[in-house]
Amino acid sequence: MAVIYIIEDDDSIREIEEFALMNAGHKVCGFSSAKEFYAKLEEVIPDMCLVDIMLPDESGSDIVKKLRKNSDTKALPIIMVTAKTTELDLVRGIEDGADDYIKKPFSVMELISRVKALLRRTQIEKEAELRLDDLVINNNKREVTVDGTAIELTYKEYELLSLLVINKGMVLNRDVIMNRVWSTDYEGESRTIDMHVKTLRHKLGEYGSRIKTVRNVGYVIE
Repeated sequence: MAVIYIIEDDDSIREIEEFALMNAGHKVCGFSSAKEFYAKLEEVIPDMCLVDIMLPDESGSDIVKKLRKNSDTKALPIIMVTAKTTELDLVRGIEDGADDYIKKPFSVMELISRVKALLRRTQIEKEAELRLDDLVINNNKREVTVDGTAIELTYKEYELLSLLVINKGMVLNRDVIMNRVWSTDYEGESRTIDMHVKTLRHKLGEYGSRIKTVRNVGYVIE
């Protein structure tokens, strides 16, 4: 069970979110303004926040920025909930520090699925070590070894490999990869991903062959 805070000024939407997440086994607190949210945050820091981008007293983007600057909440998982649907708006939400976003209107099943996926991913990321058989990612040392031999990776190669291993077996499309690793939109930048995958495949040897291309979608590690 996770403690989840919802900052949403639309009562009907907030109630739907609260009901759905409580039925999924989580403890939920809802707030209609940033002021209410900050007051509760001083008492208890949650496991996750859902933040609406349009609020009466402060924008969701500003809330996210403040949370990321605070040492107590800088790693807090955040999902931005937004009625803005342009690619630029969504990318800005990620750049401001949100981990994921949900576009209104959304289904209850989508909400629960996104929350579950982010909670699972952030829990894995907290682990000191990630493994793919004899490929080991040591997050404390930011070191990758294969069969005990250290593999020298660039910062972005390390981030890309970690993302793929955390989501082993899951196809990651290009926009997700660009948002997570480069914090930007993928349009016009697909070559960047391809080149990093190419160098990863070369450096990782037999494990490199486990990074599969899913045509017209993205990549998956098996």
